[in-house]
Amino acid sequence: MTLRILFASTAISLLLGAAVPAFSESAAPSPTGAYSQTTDTYTFPLGDLGIVALSDGTVPQDLHALLTGTSPQEVDEHLNHAFLSNPVEASINAFLIRDGARLTLVDTGSGQLFGPGYGGKLRDSLASIGVMPQDITDILITHIHTDHTGGLVADGKPVFVNATVHVGAPDLTFFLDASNSEKTGYARQYFDEAEKTIGVYQRAGKVRTFSDNQTILPGIVATLHPGHTPGSAFFTVSSKGHSIAFIGDVIHVAAVQFPDPAVTILYDVNPGEAAAVREKTFASFADARQLVAAPHLPFPGVGHIRAEGGGSFTWHPAEYRNRQGSQGL
Repeated sequence: MTLRILFASTAISLLLGAAVPAFSESAAPSPTGAYSQTTDTYTFPLGDLGIVALSDGTVPQDLHALLTGTSPQEVDEHLNHAFLSNPVEASINAFLIRDGARLTLVDTGSGQLFGPGYGGKLRDSLASIGVMPQDITDILITHIHTDHTGGLVADGKPVFVNATVHVGAPDLTFFLDASNSEKTGYARQYFDEAEKTIGVYQRAGKVRTFSDNQTILPGIVATLHPGHTPGSAFFTVSSKGHSIAFIGDVIHVAAVQFPDPAVTILYDVNPGEAAAVREKTFASFADARQLVAAPHLPFPGVGHIRAEGGGSFTWHPAEYRNRQGSQGL
């Protein structure tokens, strides 16, 4: 089986891996115990900034089909340890940074590209906190995959008409050249979808690229970590001695990849590099006690990584607070 066919089949697994969608789209009253679809946000301070985690929804993932460098039996052992079973539900998280002058999004979710009921809730989540698409001034893209760029467009037209989109130069070069699909064996769908999403903004002159270790906005430094994609980026945001790192898809499945960072996923352009980045950055974040935000960890996807020895790590969600008050009070 070629990598292209594997990507096609696992894309179906991503959307249809669960026999029944976790969330019902029916307008009829939900039976007792059913899941419900809602907007979801979580706001917290970072120095003088406001950070808002925004839910774009969740999607089921068949980890037996998607994870590589492991076996279904090993995956199931990890999942059982975490009180989970295959398929698992993956969050699609985006984040908003408020600095008083700008409203900056980190990623845009899947938009319409995963189909009804699978993501596509970002605009509703923004509206619930009084933010309209035209209010967004900047968008930071961790990498050009559909679940991070799909929300850029609706019905083929730009959603965030006043925003500048910031993306790593290697990702833009790679994904906007469809010949790279033939050269690398990476699924053509990702290149076609890039043309329909970030390509729309590129043709409108609304895309700004960056290189490694570049300050792209006040207090925001971008670093490149190739592996998952050629231009995968982290964004470290700092204010008044506090910082948070938005780490993109360095992690997909907490229950498996924290205890075993060598496990990779079929979405990786270069699995070996992706695993090396994960091992190195997990250790670095753990040592620095760095607050991180991840798009596919359970909402809101904000917390810390702890080194447990032997190359194993654990995830510790940030303290939850549901009351008025500023940081530390």
